[in-house]
Amino acid sequence: MLKARRQNQRTKKLLKGAAKEAKRLAKEILTGPVVKKEKVKKVRVKKEKIKTEKVKKVKLTKEELNRQDAKKVSTGAGKKGAS
Repeated sequence: MLKARRQNQRTKKLLKGAAKEAKRLAKEILTGPVVKKEKVKKVRVKKEKIKTEKVKKVKLTKEELNRQDAKKVSTGAGKKGAS
């Protein structure tokens, strides 16, 4: 009984597949031969390169360096565990 059911299911599956394939082929035949479209190449526009000038780094004077060091020392004084 079980073998017969499985066999029945298998044959149904095969028949459905064959029917689908036949339908697909019939549609293909009705449409006719495939005509390929010509590809149109797009014209590429080149971007213009803009030259950028490099900004030179200005070295700090001794006075400015001393001010920065003083700021670092004052902020470090308020830390916990710095005894």
